[in-house]
Amino acid sequence: MYCAGRAVARCTTRSALTPGHAPRPHLHPVTTLAGRVVTESLPEDHPHHLGAGVAVPDVAGHNFWGGRTFVRDRGPVALDNHGAQRHDGFTRREPESFVQELTWTAAGDPLLREHRTVAATALTDSAWALGLTFSLTNVSGRDLSIGSPATNGRPGAAYGGFFWRAPKEATAPAVFTAEGDGEEAVHGRRADWVALAGEGWTLVFAGATARTREDPWFVRAAEYPGVGSSLAHETRLAVADGETLVRGVVTVVADGRLDRAGAAALVRTAVTS
Repeated sequence: MYCAGRAVARCTTRSALTPGHAPRPHLHPVTTLAGRVVTESLPEDHPHHLGAGVAVPDVAGHNFWGGRTFVRDRGPVALDNHGAQRHDGFTRREPESFVQELTWTAAGDPLLREHRTVAATALTDSAWALGLTFSLTNVSGRDLSIGSPATNGRPGAAYGGFFWRAPKEATAPAVFTAEGDGEEAVHGRRADWVALAGEGWTLVFAGATARTREDPWFVRAAEYPGVGSSLAHETRLAVADGETLVRGVVTVVADGRLDRAGAAALVRTAVTS
């Protein structure tokens, strides 16, 4: 993908990953306009983290996140329950955007069909915005539900949905919202936006729709740097047969370390552009 005439992201559609990684299309590397890489894929600490994309640890018991599955009263367990997101094709490909069709399969059966739109928009000479919207339609022929380790008994681990793995550096990144500072203050909370500021870069994540902004943020900084949405925060999310759920996140990708006012200003521009 290109923005302002510069290559800023690469979409991997197919990979040779093992089933335990829950293979899926993803964006990596994603860079700032100055060329600094702000995603990480296959990191040593969590080798199933794949850049920026959509990942869900529990769809009717199938793991589309990768790695171990959290089982109530047992903890993380290595199970043969991984699904995969199959890239079916692009319906539109342009230098600064694409529309992608995917099928989420498990045990050979299609569970969900996804329509994903990704677009890059220039904001300033040092910042751009990446919009990622996904629609998931239940095509399994039965009612499904989406869960997380939190809904399965692990407090504070409500990850699943949009997820961005950032590079791990010598110092943990700063994390803040319009009203809070630090991982503890922003993790698991609802906020219009959340910022992750590292060494010479800042990422600001914002819900692109009112419904997306209802989902709390999943935030990690000390253990590893990553930000995502929580489709299933406290209870499982039911998806009836034939039903479609839609979420969208806009990510500001900026060179330099933004403060609260700078992050808020860029988010306002990104969400309305």
